[in-house]
Amino acid sequence: MTKKEKVSFVIEKLDQLYPEIPIPLDHKDPYTLLIAVLMSAQ
Repeated sequence: MTKKEKVSFVIEKLDQLYPEIPIPLDHKDPYTLLIAVLMSAQ
């Protein structure tokens, strides 16, 4: 199994286990998401 095949396998399995991951931060657009990430890091 090549490195590329291993990466593809892992990505496929993760997609099966976690099909849609919600973003736990409140945001309305990409800018407010950026601000929420910056504020949560403080």
